[in-house]
This record gives sequence, structure tokens and C-alpha cells, in this order.
Amino acid sequence: MPRASRRRGEAAQRHADTLRFVLFEARPAGLLFPQLVRASDLSASQVRAGLACLRDIIAENGWPPLIWTRADGYQLGAEPAALQAYERAVLTEKLTEFRRFLTGTVAPHAAAHPGDKWVKHIIAQLNSIESTLDLVVSS
Repeated sequence: MPRASRRRGEAAQRHADTLRFVLFEARPAGLLFPQLVRASDLSASQVRAGLACLRDIIAENGWPPLIWTRADGYQLGAEPAALQAYERAVLTEKLTEFRRFLTGTVAPHAAAHPGDKWVKHIIAQLNSIESTLDLVVSS
């Protein structure tokens, strides 16, 4: 993900405006990344920076969300079922990433330093977060 300074620069904001226009014109269909690059006449890195900036702008202005699906690509303002499927997919991905962090980094740290107060605290907090994410994904 680009640094915040690059995401919010004038160039990134121009790219975000271009992408918003292109995606708005494509609605209700979405555009895959290569299609978005061709339709916007931007480079791949400009599209990535513009997408990151566009997500920030959408959040600030309360506009319809931007989602991505494998079948349809990037879409603005999808229907509730598509939004829920996207949110569930992202949370499942984050839960997997989180579990790998726990088993690959935190657990070996805990095994190497079983009496460390920091490790005990972080394990308790991270187990709580994992449990919450698991509940949200499975509901």
C-alpha cells in the first residue's frame, strides 16, 4: 500500500477522480484491473495509487463503497449481498493472516520466553481479537 503522503498527494487525487469517473460510467458492472488501466489511460502504479486515494475519499465523503470481486473486478456501490460477501472475504483473509502471525511469530516468541510479561499480555489480547474475527466471519 502506498505511503499516506503518496496516497493523498495531488497526483493521487487526480487519479482517484479519473478512476471514480471510469467506475461510475461502468456501473453496475465492474472493471478488472487491466480493464481499469486501459479505460482510465493511467499506468498500473497510477491506478494503484488512485484506488488507495479513492478509498480514503469515499470514506471521508460517505459515498457508496468500492469493492473488488474476482468475477467482476472493481465496482462502486454494489448491492447489499455483494457488499456482505466482499466484507466476509476480506475478514476471512485477515483472519488467516492473523492466525499465521500468531502461530509463526507470537507462539515461538512465547515458547522461547514463557515468563515474559509482554508475551503473556499480547497473547491474551491477540486471542481475544482472533476470537472476535472468527465470530464475525462465521456468523
